[in-house]
Amino acid sequence: MLKIGGVELKNNVILAPMAGITDATFRGICAGFGCGLTYTEMVSAKGMSYNSKNTAPLLEIHPNERIKTVQIFGNDKDIMAAMAKELNELHLFNIIDINMGCPANKIVRNGDGSALMKEPAKAGQIVEAIVKVSKMPVTVKIRKGFEGPEPNAVEVAKIAENAGAAAICVHGRFRSQFYSGKADWDIIKAVKEAVKIPVIGNGDVVDLAAYQEIQAYTGCDGVMIGRGAQGNPWVFGEIAGFIEKGTAPPPPTLEERLETALFHALEITKVKGEYIGIREMRKHLGWYVKGLPGATELRREIIKLKTYDEVEKMFDIYRNFLAKQ
Repeated sequence: MLKIGGVELKNNVILAPMAGITDATFRGICAGFGCGLTYTEMVSAKGMSYNSKNTAPLLEIHPNERIKTVQIFGNDKDIMAAMAKELNELHLFNIIDINMGCPANKIVRNGDGSALMKEPAKAGQIVEAIVKVSKMPVTVKIRKGFEGPEPNAVEVAKIAENAGAAAICVHGRFRSQFYSGKADWDIIKAVKEAVKIPVIGNGDVVDLAAYQEIQAYTGCDGVMIGRGAQGNPWVFGEIAGFIEKGTAPPPPTLEERLETALFHALEITKVKGEYIGIREMRKHLGWYVKGLPGATELRREIIKLKTYDEVEKMFDIYRNFLAKQ
């Protein structure tokens, strides 16, 4: 099974870090369904150095999480290294990851995230500085490149490997594509052939079939799932079940989907309070009901929800609606 530095995973299916989505509650649900490795939302190294009040919630973990990665971003190697040292001293995580793939404008404008794909030498210096102070394995998440036509993922991956990175994750899109178009699995394959450290493939994996396809095509050591897990944490159970038993479990029933959505809503309110929790939960509920009968009408109601009781009542009405069909 996949091993990153001295950290061995139960399986090689991984939840991608997603800002505003992969909080501790959602990670705990995915881990409960069989996800082999979770990542925090990306944490600003500069924000940590300023003791920003926004940083602490991002470092919360869920009891279900077995192997945990904390992902940091920034472009100052000294600040990044200092914060990596602090994260080591917390003894909460197993792996530290450097974000060199986020395409968001506000991140790139500051020279962070995928902007580092434009400065391979600087990216290597950041990796080296963090590796020097970290007892945890250090990994890097990159993209195909910053913008076309020529990718530079292979170059950056080699630099990261030489700087001491224990694994590299490759998202098969340029930064300029954001999340549009088809992910290029050829670049993941090229990186895998160019380095000796484990390579994690990322992009357009939404089910067991895609998991099998990207592994067979690229030879990648691990597979990361992002948008494919939104409203669908069962994807980890599907793949983990196949890995462990050779057969995937049946897909969730409609009732199981509703019950998981309700559980998610209840848990998030415990952590974030009802006011913030339910408002953040709206997007998750929209994903949970995707493809269900009457989903369009449900989404119209979801955007109005303010309390957990309202979520519960909405689903009760929905069940009664279905029973009469």
